[in-house]
Amino acid sequence: MRKVIPFALAAAFALGACGTGGGGGSDVTKGDAASAITAAEHEKKRAKGKGYEWRDTGKIIKQAKKAMKAEDYAKAVKLANKAKRQSANALKQYAEQKNAGPQY
Repeated sequence: MRKVIPFALAAAFALGACGTGGGGGSDVTKGDAASAITAAEHEKKRAKGKGYEWRDTGKIIKQAKKAMKAEDYAKAVKLANKAKRQSANALKQYAEQKNAGPQY
């Protein structure tokens, strides 16, 4: 069963809405970045729990935190979303390969 994080959904909705404002990403707030990073960390933890955490996901989250510290919130959100996608793909990989093994 997949858990849904309400604040992550709110951040995704807010980011989708600000993309049409023509602001070039300047409408992204610190809260949006923090929510995206939290969601990425949660998804990474789920993948790690299955033993399928990808190598660079943690590095990307660190880059997102660094971008947030530098107040580049749009970059932080972009990186956090990338890390979250990687973790989601790792979980898909786990589901597809969990019964893999030699066929006798």
